[in-house]
Formats: sequence, C-alpha cells, structure tokens
Amino acid sequence: MPESPKRRSWFVSLLRDRWVQAALLLWIAGSLAVFPLSRGTLPFDWPGATKTAIAAQVISPVVTVAAFLLLMGLVYFLTRRREIPNLAARAPARAVALRELLWLWTYGAGVMAAGQLIGVRLFGAGLGLHLNGSLFGATRVQAPAEVWTWTIYNFVFFAVLPYIVFRARGYSREALNLKSANLGNDTLVVVVVLAIMCALDLTLGPLLKTGFTGHQILEGGAISFVVHLLGTGLPVMVFIYAIMMPRYMKLTESVAATTLLGALSYGVVHLLEYWTVYDSPPHSVLSVIFVLLTFVPPGLVKSYLTLRTGNAWVHLWAFHAISPHVTIDTRLIIRDFSIR
Repeated sequence: MPESPKRRSWFVSLLRDRWVQAALLLWIAGSLAVFPLSRGTLPFDWPGATKTAIAAQVISPVVTVAAFLLLMGLVYFLTRRREIPNLAARAPARAVALRELLWLWTYGAGVMAAGQLIGVRLFGAGLGLHLNGSLFGATRVQAPAEVWTWTIYNFVFFAVLPYIVFRARGYSREALNLKSANLGNDTLVVVVVLAIMCALDLTLGPLLKTGFTGHQILEGGAISFVVHLLGTGLPVMVFIYAIMMPRYMKLTESVAATTLLGALSYGVVHLLEYWTVYDSPPHSVLSVIFVLLTFVPPGLVKSYLTLRTGNAWVHLWAFHAISPHVTIDTRLIIRDFSIR
C-alpha cells in the first residue's frame, strides 16, 4: 500500500527543516571526526566500555536515537487528543527572553566551573551533573560526604536559586512549566514511558545481575532516588526544561528547533563529566563530541515530553528520576555507601 500523502509530507517537512538538517550534518561531521582525532584510541577512562570498538561507540548513539524516536512517537500517540500547551506564550518578549537565556548560560557556566574547582579542592575530582560511575563505569569510590556535597551543590545552584529568582521576577509555576494542564494525560504518559524504561533497565542493565541482596537494593535504591533527584533530576528540570524551554520556543517559534535546543542544552550542562579529558585540543574536541553523542539522545526525549505536555515534571518522573538513576545507578550508591 502506498504511503499516505499526509504522512509523507510530514516526514519530508521534518527533513526539510533547517534546524533538523543542521543537526544531522553536525552529528555526521562529529561522528566522522572521531576517527582521525582518536587515532584508534579514545582518551576516556571508561571501565564499563574498555572492550568496545570506537566504531561501535560512534554507532551506538545512532541506535539510541532510533529507539528514542520510537518512544517519542508513542508519546505523540498518547497525547494526540489533548490540547498542546503553547510554551511561547509562557515566555516574556523576545528581547527579554534572549537576555534571560544569556544570563542563565553565563550563570550556569560559572556554576559548572566553580563545581570543578570546589570538587578538586575537597575531593580530588570536580563536581559535575553525574556521579562518578554513571553510564560508563566507576573509576573510583566516592565517600558519602562527597556524594552529599555533590547533591547539595547542584540542587542549590541549578534548581533552588534559579527557581527563586524567576519566581521573584513574576513568573508563575505555569509559566515555568511546573503546573499540569492535563493531569490525567500527564499521568498516563508518565506511567507508560516509565514502565517501558524500567523494564528495559532491569532486563538489560546490571542491577539485578550483580548479586545484590534485596536489602541492598531497597536501601541503595531509596538513597539513590533522593540523591539523584536532588543532585541532577531537579537541577536539570528547573534550569533547562522549566526556564529555558519556553524561551527557546519564543525565540525560534519552531517545535523542531526547541526540541533540538533543549537536547543540546542537556548535553552542554554535562560537558564536565567525570570521564571527559581536556588536556589537549584533540582530546577536548573528542570530549565535546562524545558528551553530545551521549546526552543529546535522551535530551530529545526530555524536550519532547516537555513540549507535548507543557509540564516539566513529566520528563522528571517518566525519564530521569527513577529510570535510570534508581534502576541503574543504585549499584553505585550501594558501593559508595558500603551498604551490606
């Protein structure tokens, strides 16, 4: 049966979007640049991926994007009958929105840089938006004091202070994407997406294959939930998906552009991950490339969930706070807190 003109025109329109074309070209260019820059060896300390070929490291994010696009299609289906909130209407005038974004990114860069300095001074390693061991395996054991310092630092400077400042500027919770416009549909999206992601994490992930006892998993899972909710979940939600997303929509007037900018922003705030290496130009470029290859795909889902529901809480509960930071990262907390 031939493809319907409506479906074909939608797909063709997406491919013709200049933002999508630019993203595809940058993705291809960055992926191809890995090979001459690396000269056959990546500089990263990835205990969980030491035997993975470079080609596989480049191809893996493409597979992830394909899977996440299917997930985004499911989200579209689940939200197809609801009224889609207008995020642009929640933002101030274009000039004010641009000025606020510039200030936010300047502030965010300062917080990220200060986190590196403070972490190195106190613990010998910088404070980023992920704990050591997340995604690519642990390179060292972190003491509980370091974990709680990381948690409090990110929570205060990426979540609490930006929220207080923008509420003081007169923005309502709705204007900050923090109030549901359709609680029933939001709940449906959360339950369906979370169920899928938890099933995948627990089936394919390491948590249930490492021999932990039920007590270790329960206690470690509870601590992991609190630590990651405060240390990365709420900071990402407030800083990017509550505050930045309406301003991106106001400036671009494009769903595709806003989705991509939200995903790119999610990557940028992770530029100082524990495994990144900035000791030479080639290593620096490789670090940026792999941070974006790693974090842009999940950032696309977070952005799309926020755009379709107008509620930043949806992405937090469906695709961040529990999966993967409880279903996968509990193993790190069990180790760091010496839970027996």
